[in-house]
Amino acid sequence: MTGAAGDCPGRPPISFELYPPRSDAAAIALGRTIDRLAEVDPAFISVTFGAGGSSRGRSLTVLRYILEQTHVEPMAHLTCVGSSHAEANRIVREFLDAGITSFLALRGDPPEDGDADAGLGDLGSAAELVQLIHRVQEEREPFGQAGVPGAPGARRIRARPRPERVAVAAFPTGHPRSRGLAQDVDALLAKEVAGATLAITQLFWHAEDYLGFVERARAAGVSIPILPGLMPVTTPARLARLTELTGVEPPAELAIALEIEPDAAGRAEIGEAHAAALAAAVLAGGAPGLHLYTYNRHETVRSVLERIGIHSATTHG
Repeated sequence: MTGAAGDCPGRPPISFELYPPRSDAAAIALGRTIDRLAEVDPAFISVTFGAGGSSRGRSLTVLRYILEQTHVEPMAHLTCVGSSHAEANRIVREFLDAGITSFLALRGDPPEDGDADAGLGDLGSAAELVQLIHRVQEEREPFGQAGVPGAPGARRIRARPRPERVAVAAFPTGHPRSRGLAQDVDALLAKEVAGATLAITQLFWHAEDYLGFVERARAAGVSIPILPGLMPVTTPARLARLTELTGVEPPAELAIALEIEPDAAGRAEIGEAHAAALAAAVLAGGAPGLHLYTYNRHETVRSVLERIGIHSATTHG
């Protein structure tokens, strides 16, 4: 892997999320999408991972494509749901052995119609998963010794390599099972203490939700970067589905505009313009970058970025 991808001078770091393809035809299309996303020179591209390893093979295929065919850092999602310590340990080793060194550690969603703790096994939180990722890396790379410059014969313990990034989720509008925003901040602080180096937010629709959450998190002692996760939505059906999944109500003006617009191109314009305005607002408020949920399509997210002045990179260092 070359250089510090995504660190182009004068522009914020960008990153994307993909999900594993469900068919051979979708895999071919996803390869083209990855190539087009790589042209933006993102800091990383994350790939989702089904609960209990349901899509591990397909996820790993996508991650390997990113690793081997682009200059971009791949990030593997891992969830607690459906994984024991032993199973999670094995999966982390599998990814590390494949050259994947960045992870997004998630508690994960319980099965539909299940209780909140259904399927968790013996990994009870994302913080425990963060600790496990670091522990597996340390076990794979035991301490070694190195010489001390200027002191012949002296030896020192050589630092062990750490995962490139261990990211976690943050919830600016509140986790569905949280008792309040203070608990969400406390949970993020616990993940940082466990070894998380980056947070990525879940869905929000208003810049003040993100900026207010960051302010509360900083006041509580959270110091890791908190990336805003943005979802450009261009159809009423997708907006309704997102609302059902997250419980976060979208702005009425966006929902109405998408509903009454009869033309697909018009709906794309509405969704992209809204996402671009939100991106510009959080960047103006101090966001350290943007993380875009792509739905495995490059056109919409690239349009959003171009609307705020971020275009394809011409060189990769």
